[in-house]
Amino acid sequence: MNTGDQLKVGLFGIGLDAYWSQFPGLRERLTGFTEQIARKLENLGARVIELGLIDTPEKSFSAGHQFRKADVDLIFLHVTTYALSSTVLPAVRRAKVPVVILNLAPAPAVDYFNFNRLGDRTKMTGEWLAHCQACPVPEIANVLQRCRIPFFQVTGMLEDDAEAWTEIAEWIEAARVAHVMEHNRLGVMGHYYGGMLDIYSDLTQQSAYFGGHVEVIEVEELAALRNQVNEADVSGRVAEFKSIFDVQPDCSEEELRRAAGTSVALDRLVESHALGSLAYYHKGTGSAENEDLISSIILGTSLLTGRGIPVAGEYEIKNAQAMKIMDSFGAGGSFSEFYAVDYNDDVVLMGHDGPGHIAIAEGKTKVRPLQVYHGKVGQGLSVEMSVKHGPVTLLSVVQTAEGELKLLSAQGESVPGPILEIGNTNSRYRFSLGVRKFLTEWNAQGPAHHCAVGIGHASGKLEKLAALLGMECVQVC
Repeated sequence: MNTGDQLKVGLFGIGLDAYWSQFPGLRERLTGFTEQIARKLENLGARVIELGLIDTPEKSFSAGHQFRKADVDLIFLHVTTYALSSTVLPAVRRAKVPVVILNLAPAPAVDYFNFNRLGDRTKMTGEWLAHCQACPVPEIANVLQRCRIPFFQVTGMLEDDAEAWTEIAEWIEAARVAHVMEHNRLGVMGHYYGGMLDIYSDLTQQSAYFGGHVEVIEVEELAALRNQVNEADVSGRVAEFKSIFDVQPDCSEEELRRAAGTSVALDRLVESHALGSLAYYHKGTGSAENEDLISSIILGTSLLTGRGIPVAGEYEIKNAQAMKIMDSFGAGGSFSEFYAVDYNDDVVLMGHDGPGHIAIAEGKTKVRPLQVYHGKVGQGLSVEMSVKHGPVTLLSVVQTAEGELKLLSAQGESVPGPILEIGNTNSRYRFSLGVRKFLTEWNAQGPAHHCAVGIGHASGKLEKLAALLGMECVQVC
């Protein structure tokens, strides 16, 4: 998948040029602060376009052109001391990307005792100005708001401030995922599951919010690719299945080879279209070849999902996007829906037939033969797995009645216990609200019946991603 260049962030500090002749050494000191931030941002995985200290409107105009030419995804504005808002606006207006204001003090507090013993009010004023980060932030916020330029703030300290730097790291992560989505190629193959009105999506709307490209693919293209798969390819993939999965004894060699041929063809389809995600569904009724193809697709789509190319069944495009977001955060993102409620243990069972995110499974994913795919045509091999025990985050991309998209998330825990051993993905989740209130609050937001489940708690990152994309974000717990 081509996701363009590495995430690029712009960085500049601001100051007031009138200060430099009045307070010798102040400019160099403040520049050092910004250079310190640049190194930290690079350590967080971003390519930093640093333009130093901007202290006049003329330099700000030039900075805007440089940021735009560099194609930065996000700008970090480091407030080093008091500065005029006219040194900020031209740069960020021209760049046309969101801005994170870094209001970071060089120390927890001014050293009042030594400060007041300097004995020179000019030196004292210069020292105060080195700690004056909070002063111009209201002015800058006022101007950016009136100019309708999206901005966000991190308030804290330059050093020894885990809270501030965790927040900055989340902004970097959110920008990186927005960058991935901007360049993602989403394949859609087949057609909707008839009657699931909640999953129908506007493809243009998806591109408007997330960017990327939607590639419409015919099932027959996958069938043609499978016809080109040779016996050596099939044998190699069967060996891979047996290495990666816990293949149950009742899985026939014939079914494994059928699934292997489809898996190899899927890989070639993904490669030929440079896909980063896929949504599919097809009955295949009336075409024995197509029905055979789709009924042998689950192992191949699970392999793709496990290696960062999430596949959503039932042509659920919104959930393919949610899965891609979670996977891009390094959290996985397994295709799920509500299966049952265990009121005795206060947990909800969630899973789905079809692909599972095998990279976030608790133990090795089992492969089981099914005599029937419930609600779908055909029979064949399926995967059975639970998501790793520990913290999890649910994500749904929701289409509202107003025709907008929003993110819906919930943080909970994957817990051990009995599951339904029916050859599907299936996990037990507990939420701080309790299962009754969780289900009520989640459903009240109007999501489709599918969601993506990822490991870890990621709601803070999701909130920042939504902010960068101009979307509403609702967290129910």
